[in-house]
Amino acid sequence: MLAAQVADDPDALYRDRETLASAKRATEIWAARLGANPKDFESAWKLAQGRYWLGTNGLPEPERKGALEGGIAAARTAMALNAAKPEGHFWLAANMGALAESFGLRQGIKYRGQIRDALEMALKLNPAFLDGSADRALGRWYFKVPGLFGGSNKKSEVHLRKALTYNPQSVISRIFLADTLDDLGRRDEARKEYQAALDAPPHPDWIPEDKRFKEQAKQSLQRLSR
Repeated sequence: MLAAQVADDPDALYRDRETLASAKRATEIWAARLGANPKDFESAWKLAQGRYWLGTNGLPEPERKGALEGGIAAARTAMALNAAKPEGHFWLAANMGALAESFGLRQGIKYRGQIRDALEMALKLNPAFLDGSADRALGRWYFKVPGLFGGSNKKSEVHLRKALTYNPQSVISRIFLADTLDDLGRRDEARKEYQAALDAPPHPDWIPEDKRFKEQAKQSLQRLSR
């Protein structure tokens, strides 16, 4: 009975998202619920979140772009259903950001402004959402985008330090800040941030993500220690 309950519970399935079948099943359930009730805001944003995971971690490479495009569509649905909540805006930016980073310059140019606008809206609606995730993502946006198109390591640092005020032990925020500091030539500070990321306990809601980021921190720390 318990196994059957889990099989029909997308939230439980998504907690096991490192298992591809579980992640895919969770998104299938959210998609079915949204299809049955087009006003289901929760299923819309959770579908966007699930498709982001599949498009960045779960699926084979040839299928990832389609998952992210589906995540954008689901996020737009969530925004249309309730534009006063940050979830749709944030997951729109996340899916667009993954497309921009992984699928070439054209995607980056196409989505650059929309990503920043969506994150600024999420920040305006609820700065504390997901432990300051909008500030963290904006910090990454300013780090990744060339200065000619609005990027700025100084603004990146400001947003990332703000994100850390919501959760000083955020593995992802520490690593993003370390990357920015490294790019600014502040290598000693960067090393401290990578080490802080390694020392931080995984967030109970983001264990799969934190596991991957901790491996990145380890590699970056080794690089800076040579």
